[in-house]
Amino acid sequence: MNLATKCRSRINHARRYSTDNHAFAASLLLPKTSFALRPNPTELEARFRDRTCTQLYQWQSKNVQRPQFVLHDGPPYANGDLHMGHALNKILKDIINRFNLSRGRRVQYIPGWDCHGLPIENKALHELGQDSTSLPPLAIRDAAHKTALREVNTQREQFQRLGIMADWSEESTYRTIDHSYQMRQLRVFSDMVANGLIYRHYRPVHFSPSSRSALAEAELVYKDDHVSHSVFVTFELHGIPAFRDIETRPIQLLVWTTTPWTLTANMAIAVHPDIQYVLLRRTESLPLVVVAKERVEALHGILGTTEIVAEIPGSELVGASYSPIFTPICPGLPPLKIIPAFHVTAASGTGLVHCAPAHGAEDYNAFRDLGLLSKQEPIICHVGDAGEFTSAVSDTVGVSGRALVGESVLEGGSRKVVEILKEIGALVKIQRIKHRYPYDWRTNKPIIVTATSQWFANLDDIKADSLKALDGVSFFPPISRGRLTAFIQLRSEWCISRQRVWGLPIPALHHIPTDTAVLDSSTLEHILRVLDEKGIDHWWEGPVEEFVPPALREEGTVVGDVWRKGTDTMDVWFDSGTAWSMLQGEDGGIPQADVCLEGSDQHRGWFQSQLLTAIASSPSEKRDSAPYKALITHGMVLDQTGKKMSKSLGNVVSPMTVVNGGSNAKKEPVYGADVLRFWVGTVDYWNDTFLGPVVLSQAAEGVRKIRNSARFILGNVGNVQTRASMKKVVQEDMGLAERYVMHELYALEQTALEGYNQYNFAKVVAALNNFANITLSSLYFDISKDGLYANALDSLERRAVVTVLEQVLTTMNFIMAPVVPHLAEEIHEAFNETQESVFKKEWKTLDSEWHDPQANEEMKSLLQLRTAVLGGLEKARTDKKIKSSLEAEVELLLPELEGPSAFVELLKREESFLKTLFITSDAALIDEGDLGSEAPEWVYLSTSRIPDCEEELTVRIRPARLEKCPRCWTFTREVEEVLCPRCTGVVAV
Repeated sequence: MNLATKCRSRINHARRYSTDNHAFAASLLLPKTSFALRPNPTELEARFRDRTCTQLYQWQSKNVQRPQFVLHDGPPYANGDLHMGHALNKILKDIINRFNLSRGRRVQYIPGWDCHGLPIENKALHELGQDSTSLPPLAIRDAAHKTALREVNTQREQFQRLGIMADWSEESTYRTIDHSYQMRQLRVFSDMVANGLIYRHYRPVHFSPSSRSALAEAELVYKDDHVSHSVFVTFELHGIPAFRDIETRPIQLLVWTTTPWTLTANMAIAVHPDIQYVLLRRTESLPLVVVAKERVEALHGILGTTEIVAEIPGSELVGASYSPIFTPICPGLPPLKIIPAFHVTAASGTGLVHCAPAHGAEDYNAFRDLGLLSKQEPIICHVGDAGEFTSAVSDTVGVSGRALVGESVLEGGSRKVVEILKEIGALVKIQRIKHRYPYDWRTNKPIIVTATSQWFANLDDIKADSLKALDGVSFFPPISRGRLTAFIQLRSEWCISRQRVWGLPIPALHHIPTDTAVLDSSTLEHILRVLDEKGIDHWWEGPVEEFVPPALREEGTVVGDVWRKGTDTMDVWFDSGTAWSMLQGEDGGIPQADVCLEGSDQHRGWFQSQLLTAIASSPSEKRDSAPYKALITHGMVLDQTGKKMSKSLGNVVSPMTVVNGGSNAKKEPVYGADVLRFWVGTVDYWNDTFLGPVVLSQAAEGVRKIRNSARFILGNVGNVQTRASMKKVVQEDMGLAERYVMHELYALEQTALEGYNQYNFAKVVAALNNFANITLSSLYFDISKDGLYANALDSLERRAVVTVLEQVLTTMNFIMAPVVPHLAEEIHEAFNETQESVFKKEWKTLDSEWHDPQANEEMKSLLQLRTAVLGGLEKARTDKKIKSSLEAEVELLLPELEGPSAFVELLKREESFLKTLFITSDAALIDEGDLGSEAPEWVYLSTSRIPDCEEELTVRIRPARLEKCPRCWTFTREVEEVLCPRCTGVVAV
């Protein structure tokens, strides 16, 4: 422990002077405050929660004369208790909102919840003990609706425990299942239909067998350790002129695939026109094999020793025919063609690609570009809505296909396909490979790509407008702009339909005789009018006759025989993505929030879906802005070792456990919301953050230190009445220490404002910590205690300190309030003796006159000297020459200088202040030649460089010459006197 730390207790007058035995205790101005040292966080925060949350939000929302600040809340999914990611997200938003409120703005913040989707549906079904196939749609929807509302209420209560300022009533929050919300969403959808951007198509999409629904790219997670069975298989090639005269034996095309189950839907083999292919001879008896020339060496382990018989460009293979792979067991299958495709490479596989347009976007696009898609020859697909082979597989596999029917294509079906390939001699090699593969983010199970009829939003036509709209958006961190831009550039369409009951219906009518869907503006206008009047559930319970407009009714037919309602529901990203429609736009343009803040995963989710739905539903002349002005991104919360939190690892830190405490009070103490919020304020949240017991303990210590600083000030500045009667000290009448502290306070405030405005809260908290711990606790509080306790109440020196401390507490409280609002409210109540919220008092910044570089430079010079002095005092203490630094005096021996020294002039000007700075009973400047011959009992010498010259002065620590004053404990009393001169004057008054 260094001397500076030890000195904090050396004149602890509150302890030393508050005994009945001290004759002068009553004359000392000792700290007095009811501000608790260690309050109960639960009780404290409960006392201020309404004041600083709901009541405060309602109060400020009525101040319509204030400029508005809109932070648009991305709705969390209403499923389960809050995790630490929720807490980080909501606290960051609250810090932003509270800062803007304190700066005189009216905050609009409407908390919301995302309530549709599979997890809620599954939870409801699990609680009912049923599955989706055994219940009617309305029963599932009713159960899911109740589950969603229950989960919303649980999360609502937990968010309030975090001290989030909002009106948490039903009327002032939103859910994506609210009738008003759903009708707005349907109108956005209707506008997109009117703009010609919604269409239905049969094509390959990401499909989750576990969810039995199509998925968008944003609903996928990719795992790098997925294991698949890859196979090398052969197809019999028919005659090619270039090979005709080479040999008479059969020629095969060697193909590699990681999805053997898709071979039942093979419709072509693709080659790259510009790649060179070779015909290989293996042995005298085996058929010849065609592969890309670049792959020959890599395929040695598969084919063995080979000899190149002929070489041919891919362009000459195009158009050649081959036999379907299952021809040996399903005779009569028509031959298929080799097609050109520019996505084929020679970087892996064999350079020939098996094409199943039903199961691959690249294959589908290749067929589309070649004009090979038609209703007369539909793409082949044998996969049902549970990811299993349908009976149609027998069309290409023959009788053997019966063994595949009902088998999962990812499991038993794939294995049985491999067995069939082996039986017919088409299998060359099977390998297990570990590779990157997409999973359903909800069920955590692998997905497939398969063709289904789905509704899509055309993104190609709005991509340019969407990217241009981002030009007006600020990104924090700036690098995140590229991430969102890249995601949008890569998308051409958005599959918006899902095959689930629990969702908002896509209100399309299907013409039964022609199996076509009708979705146009006039039909939607009629349907939306019915749904608005009778509710969304009416789509499932009402007869189709109510939804078919007169224009579609055919005379002499029964409506129910001609039309049916669609069963698809909307992607949940479309649900939350239309939340911008709650905001108010200007002049019919896209409404804009000032800020949207979410996790980095929302670049592929909510940030993107908001932008796309806003642009797509707007007229072309109104697409010049995004639905947000600034996007802020935060990372994940990891444990304190940098690992992802998971129940299996036992490293999950629950926000409610931090706030309320856990079952083991020692390991999981009650920290309260402010400690958790303080941690949020300290982290570099633009990146992943770390949290665990050690980190929380450090955050709690940080809050404690700030609290102690506030408590010291509250104990010394007096009550409101005392302060009101005290004459404040102006800057020119203040001492150097006071001007320095005010300069540091001004710098702190400027740093805090800059940090808040840049959404860099760690910068704010770091500056606040530094000021509280170094400028105040380690310096100013120490050197001001003697004057505060022992000087006269109305002395200039004491009034100057109190003037500074008042302003310090006021400014610090404004700075800390957005981060730790409960503590700030408690300080404000104790300081101002009011029940009004601290946030109702506008943060008025310090005048620039307090920016005092001269005071800063002079004080920093003296603090360097102080370091040398404290070193000498520490040696004296270690050698047991003194117990308190007040038992010593400091003599600064000045050398003879050749020229003037600003530092020496500073020492002379501030000589009377030096003993206060050093916390000794006296400090004096002595020319080296005037030292005299006095020999103190002991002396400690050291040197300190004079900043503005090459000379050094000598620091001489010696015993105090005078006696100890029984009132102030400084050694400044003459032997014959009762008190020191200062105390004599104070007591006499």
